[in-house]
Parts: sequence; C-alpha cells; structure tokens
Amino acid sequence: MSRRIVVAMSGGVDSSATAALLKEQGWDVVGVTMQLYDHGKAVGKTNTCCAGKDIHDARRVADALGIPHYVVDYEGSFRQEVIDPFADAYVRGETPIPCILCNQTVKFRDLTRVARDLGAEALATGHYVRREEGAHGPEMWRGADLSRDQSYFLFATSREQLAFLRFPLGGMASKDETRAIAHRFNLPVASKPDSQDICFVPDGDYAGLVERLRPGACEPGDIVHVEDGRVLGQHQGVLHYTVGQRRGLNIGGCADPLYVLRLDAVRRQVVVGPKEALGRTMILLHGVNWLGEGSPVGQTISCRVKIRSTREPAAASVTLQENGRALVRLDQPEEGVAPGQACVFYADLRVLGGGWIASEIPA
Repeated sequence: MSRRIVVAMSGGVDSSATAALLKEQGWDVVGVTMQLYDHGKAVGKTNTCCAGKDIHDARRVADALGIPHYVVDYEGSFRQEVIDPFADAYVRGETPIPCILCNQTVKFRDLTRVARDLGAEALATGHYVRREEGAHGPEMWRGADLSRDQSYFLFATSREQLAFLRFPLGGMASKDETRAIAHRFNLPVASKPDSQDICFVPDGDYAGLVERLRPGACEPGDIVHVEDGRVLGQHQGVLHYTVGQRRGLNIGGCADPLYVLRLDAVRRQVVVGPKEALGRTMILLHGVNWLGEGSPVGQTISCRVKIRSTREPAAASVTLQENGRALVRLDQPEEGVAPGQACVFYADLRVLGGGWIASEIPA
C-alpha cells in the first residue's frame, strides 16, 4: 500500500510539479488548495495565488494527474493572522512580510492538521528549500539554486513542522528544471508565469488596502532631517516609505541625496539623512525561532545573517536572549535594516533560525 502525502497546491508551476514528482515516485498524493481571501476580486489575475483562477488551475492539474483535490476555506484565519497584522505593521511604520506569517500559520500549522486528518504522513510544498536529516533530527538548508532559495521566508518554521514537511524542489538546479517537469507531465500550468507581489494585493496598491482596513492610516506628516530635525517637506503617510528608500521623497533643494533612515509613526515623521547614516552594525530581534541544536540562550553564535530576502548573508554574531529576543552584531555595517523585516541566521547553507527586526535601536 502506497504512503499518503498531501501537497499544498496553489495553482502554480512549483506546487504542480511537486505533486507530479511525488505521484511518479509512488506516493498516494492528495492535493489541497487554500482559499485565503475573496477570490472574486482576483478572478482573471495571473499573478496571484490561492484565489480565483488559481484554485481552478490547481483542480485542473489534479485532474490531469488523477489525484483527489480539496479546497479548504481559510479566509477567516488568513484575515486574522496575516492580513490584519500586515495592515497593523504598516500603521506602526514597519515593512512587513506577510508570506512568512502565512507559512507559519495557515500554510504549515493549519494545513498540517488537514494532512493528518487525511491520514497523510507528510505535507509537501513547492518551496525551494532543502530538508536534510541531521544527527539531531531534520534540518533546514538553503535551496540548491541560491537565486531561488526561499529559506528566508521559512525561518519561523517550527521543528515539529519541519519534521512533517517535505520540499521536493529544494534540490532543483534551476526553475527551468521545474518547468521541464511540468511540461513532461503535460500539466496545464507548465507555461504559467510566476506569481508576483503579495497574493492578497493583486493590484499592488498596498497603501490603498491598508487605508481601507485602517482608516486614517495615511495621515500626512513631516519629512525631517536626522541631524537637526528641520522640516524638509511633507508626506502623505509613513506607510508609503521604507528604510533605505531614496526615490519618491520629493524634497528638492538638498545638495546631497537623502535616504529614509527610520519611520516615526507616533510623530508621523519620515526621518531622512545621508547614505552613510544608513549603516547599522547592531540589530535587536523579537519572535526568534531557533532551529539549531539545543537552546543556547545567553550564548553568542558566529554565523551569517540575511536582513532582506534579496541580500546575501553577511558575517555576524548572534546572542540569543530570553523571551524570544536576540542581539545581532554585524561585522560590517548593513544598509536598509527595516523594522518588520526578518533577520535569518545561517551556518553556511544551513538555516539556524531567525527573528523579526525590532523598531528599537541598540545603544
């Protein structure tokens, strides 16, 4: 009797190829798609997931593979645990990453329950990350194709979740290899473009969504210089800005280019300054998830860290503290350290964990 595995199917190429590969390997594959938000608003969009056309595409793929397919309605929990925190983070002057919260909650926590209820021994996704068996249990490693590695977005995965998860695409050399699999199985989504932007904001208007969810979030305020506090201009809401931003400030008359250094949502201020003021060597984290060995609270670990999904890991030391906090000391200053983003720890290609960048700036 073949073993059962549930595949989280978003209607895209990656999860579809994952289902096809597992079916070929002899697994009893069951496809499950999450409906996460009002899919009526996204019908016809080709750059979203878990809504409208994509649910239909996932069903078409399941039919082509001859596997059962279910749709689970997680609109309520997705609104409460992903969309609302996303809006609240912008109101606080942070730059959120809802994909991490989605993976941590509805995708891995809730879908794991569904998979177990269906009698599956594992849940598979189309993420480009590797799960390796180590001396102390499963470990998370960066994807073989570092240009598509998605481990940054999975740092909050618990050890219990990791033990149940499988990532068949983690060893793929390139996305072309994944598309070749989809073509080999004649999947109807083989040529479908990759999803872009945030799934529940198909038009890319993040500020408009936040304003609808949190009326008054776009209150105007001052753009001030970090050195002397002088007012350089006006803005139409701090949620339009992120740390490191240069374009779109509309503050002429300055001899040197200025960059966003921090956002003060309480005072409704966008604080700007010269490029050299962007560099940070110390970062406070909260909500830290540790995937390394033991529970090394109070210890300092030498590793490399990523402060943005598009950055290469940089040399640093991390001191884990009580209550899920940590202090990161970077060997060299990093620009664009933005509250609300993640800071993920690596030992070479292995993911040691990570945390959320706090608004507090260490002395």
